[in-house]
Amino acid sequence: MTIAQHPPQQDMASLYGEHHAWLLGWLRRRLGCAHHAADVAQDTFLRLLAASDKLPQLAEPRAFLTTTAKRLLVDRSRRHAIEQAYMLELEALAAQLPCYPSPEEILLAVQSLERIAGALEQLSTRARDAFLMHYLDGASHAAIAERLGVSTRMVHKYLVQALLRCDTALGQPCL
Repeated sequence: MTIAQHPPQQDMASLYGEHHAWLLGWLRRRLGCAHHAADVAQDTFLRLLAASDKLPQLAEPRAFLTTTAKRLLVDRSRRHAIEQAYMLELEALAAQLPCYPSPEEILLAVQSLERIAGALEQLSTRARDAFLMHYLDGASHAAIAERLGVSTRMVHKYLVQALLRCDTALGQPCL
C-alpha cells in the first residue's frame, strides 16, 4: 500500500462503490455464507468510515480492504469462541440444576393430582371445602370454622378425614 495524501469524504463513497462487490465476493468465498460476508463487508466499510479522517490515499485499496476484513474476521472468530464457551458453560450449569421437571415428573404429578381429586370427591362437601380452604387458600382453622358455621374442632376432623383419603388414594402421606 502506498500512502499519498488524505482523501476527501467523497473518496470514501467511490471506494465503496468501486470495491464493495469485490470485497463481498471475496468474503463470501472465504466464509461460505452470503449473510456473514455481507455483515463483515459492512463492518469493514464502517470501520474505514469511522477512521476516514485518518486514512491515507490508497494506492492499493483492495489490499487495504482485505487486511481490514481479515482483522474483523479474527475479532469475529474470537468473539464466537467466547460466546461458544459461555453457552457451553450455561448448558452445563443448566444440566446440573433441576430447573424444569422432566416429562416423567410431570406425568407423576398429574396422576397424583387426579388421585387426590378422586379422593376429595368421595368426601362430604364441608370436608372437601375445609381441605381446599386450608391447603389452597391458606385459611386458618378459625376462619374455615366461621365460613362453614362449625367449630374449629370439627374443621380439624374434616382435615384429618381428607388427609386420610388422600393417603389412601396415593398410597403414601398426602401432605
